[in-house]
Amino acid sequence: MTRFGYGTNGFADHRLEDALAILADLGYDGVALTLDHQHLDPHAADLPRRVAALARRLDSLGLDVVIETGARYLLDPWRKHQPTLVSAEPEGRALRVDLLTRAVWIAAELGAQAVSFWSGTVTEACDSALTLDRLARGCHIVLAAAQDAGVVLGFEPEPGMAVDTLGRFEELREVLGRPDGFGVTLDIGHCRCLEPLPVAECVARVADCLVNVQIDDTRRGVHEHLEFGQGEIDFPPVLRALSESGYPGLVSVELPRHSHAAVRVASESLTFLKKAAESP
Repeated sequence: MTRFGYGTNGFADHRLEDALAILADLGYDGVALTLDHQHLDPHAADLPRRVAALARRLDSLGLDVVIETGARYLLDPWRKHQPTLVSAEPEGRALRVDLLTRAVWIAAELGAQAVSFWSGTVTEACDSALTLDRLARGCHIVLAAAQDAGVVLGFEPEPGMAVDTLGRFEELREVLGRPDGFGVTLDIGHCRCLEPLPVAECVARVADCLVNVQIDDTRRGVHEHLEFGQGEIDFPPVLRALSESGYPGLVSVELPRHSHAAVRVASESLTFLKKAAESP
């Protein structure tokens, strides 16, 4: 049976404790928690206390959790999603590595399914070999911390970023040596947006290393996360493919631009997905 979660980046206007309570009441099985200044700030002075309290709250609500690290302005208030693992400045890359290792610690304390992250966007002229080298170096550091903590990493190919497709993810995985605990975060909408294969076939392609799933609707060639039914994806075959893959984790709704209507969208999304999962 498919287990559905919802991304807290779609509840940006709610207190985290309120968002969790609403999602549990709606019937979600878990949350994809984006670490951000308003939702479990990973740089908070009292972080251990906050994490311990969150662990208790998740347990009391019966919610599983995935840790997401794609906050827009957490590291740089001027530049969205910067700095990254492929930034030109070593100190910028170090800031991103620090965030990801903090996320690993948080994930270990919460018993999270995975820590999800991406490469980032190349913002200056840089050949692909250097970009891949920067990315691999950062991934090696984070992977070592994750393996020590017993935490799984899910790398997300993201349209417009250095690693944007499943093919480029597979290249990175090979460069890293196909390590244990390093899998893929598959965004179903991204598959329709960018991948040449049908979405269900994308699921089958990465079934052996699938550790996290995000789900949203979208249209071909347009990177815009849409409410279900507003895009082009036929969801029953996709959810069947996920079930047949043996993937046991959360399938989390990823609608980060819908906080203005968070409760409605979360409620309607779960109704839609449960109906699609039951469709023959």
